[in-house]
Amino acid sequence: MSVHYIQSLTNEHVKELYHLYQQEWWTKGRRLSDVQRMVEHSDVVVGFCDSETEQLIAFARILTDYVYKALILDVIVRKDYRGTGLGRALMDLIGEHPSLKSVKHFELYCRPEMRSFYKKWGFTDNLGELHFMRRG
Repeated sequence: MSVHYIQSLTNEHVKELYHLYQQEWWTKGRRLSDVQRMVEHSDVVVGFCDSETEQLIAFARILTDYVYKALILDVIVRKDYRGTGLGRALMDLIGEHPSLKSVKHFELYCRPEMRSFYKKWGFTDNLGELHFMRRG
């Protein structure tokens, strides 16, 4: 497997990301135009492409103030590349990203079965009195 890292998405990559989203329960139904806007307005994007086909095979995005908070979102690996370490590589890239070096708190939310994966980078669900809230 030969892959390479990317820090921005081409229009073709955005279409491939849209198709990746359609395969997952948590992103199915997103519209291509919304995915394009989402990518444009994300502060940091990281991904991996297959070196032969240039197809997007892994992706994550970060919303941040570059000082106090960085919210990691949409960590996704194409199904036929899962188990190859790309999820781990995405998380490592985020942690080592030059523009995120001074961020105090990284946050994310995930399904219970993914907690052990994210704990490898020091994430915890023991947040005391903090509670996740949503409107809409």
